[in-house]
Amino acid sequence: MPAKRHADHAPLELEHFVPYQLSIVSNTVSQGIADDYQQRYDLAVTEWRVMAVLARFEGLSAREVAERTAMDKVAVSRALARLVAAGRVHRQVHASDKRRSVLGLSAAGWRIHDEVAPMARQRERDLLARLEPEEQAWLKRILEKLMPPDAPKG
Repeated sequence: MPAKRHADHAPLELEHFVPYQLSIVSNTVSQGIADDYQQRYDLAVTEWRVMAVLARFEGLSAREVAERTAMDKVAVSRALARLVAAGRVHRQVHASDKRRSVLGLSAAGWRIHDEVAPMARQRERDLLARLEPEEQAWLKRILEKLMPPDAPKG
């Protein structure tokens, strides 16, 4: 059925709107990876992202995890609560600032991470294999340029 035209309106052509296209690609890739671990580990996408950040940057606070993932603080807090309750993340009081907690993966969290991370890397390789090497390099440069200026680096 052809799209209905609205004479008095100018609707976005979502299929050509870059933010929409980025969202579709991101959601499709994330869900593909999630399909690999959701059933096996009862792990939500937000929980995996938190675990991946803590694997890379141990000792972050919940606020820092939210900043590094660009996820809502409430979503991060809920994910952390589930991960702590499941024994996948440990929470400790900061040595010099008793008001601050620091987070890290537990042994159980590392076991899951060490199984899921290779699956995620394979999904990335499969996705990038659809591009020529030059296109892959361009994609990486373009994404770096599109990242927010205040996005955490490395």
